[in-house]
Amino acid sequence: MSVVRLNFSEIPYLGAFALATDDFLAVPSRLGKIPKRSSEALNVPMFKTLISESTLIGVLSAGNSNGVIVPDHIDTDENKLEEKLGIKVRRIPGKSTALGNQVLTNDNGAIVNPDLPDESLDTIEKTLEVPIKRSTLAGLKNVGASAVATNRGALLHIDVEEGELEIVEDFLNVPADIGTASSGVKYVGTCIVANSNGALIGENTTGPELGRIENTLGFT
Repeated sequence: MSVVRLNFSEIPYLGAFALATDDFLAVPSRLGKIPKRSSEALNVPMFKTLISESTLIGVLSAGNSNGVIVPDHIDTDENKLEEKLGIKVRRIPGKSTALGNQVLTNDNGAIVNPDLPDESLDTIEKTLEVPIKRSTLAGLKNVGASAVATNRGALLHIDVEEGELEIVEDFLNVPADIGTASSGVKYVGTCIVANSNGALIGENTTGPELGRIENTLGFT
């Protein structure tokens, strides 16, 4: 298990551009060379793809070991994406496009934007095969951008309230703590790519931030 500092084409906000589960790492095919040590740190195969011709894979999608969710209004053929990743991929009905920003999930549960409609939640629950809870983090509805979660732990926006932290621990069934990444960024979900085996963080992440990330996600 390891936490590795690196950038994608000089960009430190890795969570916006990649999606990781305990089975794969999905990265953009049009963002220059992605270091091989990215997949080595997470101990999973790396697949290059796009979602609706966008490199923002982490913003547009969310997933766990059971499935991946993508927006309804995309140009991507989810069947081809499903074949590439080796896991079911489902479109989520509704107007929301930035699902990676709206959903925080691991293999135990999911926290979602409280404004997502029931129809969307039903498909999300069936795809990810986990119980779902509507909640905010730090009073923010973009819970996926405000946190990163694995099957070992969850790192949350530093302004999260105690009740919100308890919801994450209860529904994701992991210990949670607060922290920042990339030299003070509170939206850790946009900065970090992680699974149960390791994590990728931007090169500008400080030593104290690195220590908190390692401890919270269970890599020490």
